[in-house]
Amino acid sequence: MKNTDPNWFLRARLKTRQLLLLIALDDERNIHRAANELNMTQPAASKQLKDLEDTLGVTLFDRLPRGMRPTIYGEAMIRHSRMALTSLSKAHEDIVALKSGLSGQVDVGVILSPGLSLIPPAIASVKQHSPMLRIGVEVESSNILMARLLHGELDFLVGRILDEGSSHDLSYEELSDEPVCAVARVGHPLQSATSLSLSDLTDSPWIMAPKGSILRSRCEQMFRNSGLTPPTNVVDTTAILVITSLLQQTDFVYAMPTEVARYYAEARLLDILPIELPCKMDGFGIITRRDQLLSPGALILQQAIRDVAKTIY
Repeated sequence: MKNTDPNWFLRARLKTRQLLLLIALDDERNIHRAANELNMTQPAASKQLKDLEDTLGVTLFDRLPRGMRPTIYGEAMIRHSRMALTSLSKAHEDIVALKSGLSGQVDVGVILSPGLSLIPPAIASVKQHSPMLRIGVEVESSNILMARLLHGELDFLVGRILDEGSSHDLSYEELSDEPVCAVARVGHPLQSATSLSLSDLTDSPWIMAPKGSILRSRCEQMFRNSGLTPPTNVVDTTAILVITSLLQQTDFVYAMPTEVARYYAEARLLDILPIELPCKMDGFGIITRRDQLLSPGALILQQAIRDVAKTIY
């Protein structure tokens, strides 16, 4: 079903209560529990769902013997309902902030490397001119941040587009690629070498991203391309606190984005080993939803990120 009339929802008279019901049904998969969640009677919830299905002319949920399951139409409505309610919540927050004399809220997601080197100076620059602008920052992997962006929970993110299937809904502005280097604890035996080759690292214990991740596959392919067997003494983790703590207490080696490694090396928490790894991650950049109208605060922060990126990349 495709409705090209931009005002169809006005005539449909969709109610916020119906959108909340869709989300509750998606979470609970049970009409009774969903009704309880919204302090409704089950008959009232059933009627609201039927009214919505009649309005749209599709079945939104399959009724199963022990619950309910969204149809493809239901999945689409649930996704847009979450985005709509999140947008309404943000509108309320912005109005409250403006009434309090503030300048609104900006929520940005960022992957680790630019989260350490790019976002802090950009925020510092924005705060010099807009000290009352509230800025929320979430540091996570690109796939997790992408899901939050598509649900309307982030204004934009600085990361990678990993799923080409969703790229048509997104705007991507590349900022930099991401070279990788080898790091180890301060005083690691390999640090005293004048130069190292990959063969010198194959017998070392390694910390690596879990199998199936981009960084793990790039690291293992790096060894194979040199005719070497990838390291077998490996700890799999992406938890940065575990990684840094393990590196500082042992002789493990880790392939880390160079910008992040410089941060830790300058703080004398880790050392960069004297080897140039033939490995790098794909580029990252500013990602926004094409259908999203950004607030003035989000536009200000985006421009600050662009300005800082020109100086460090």
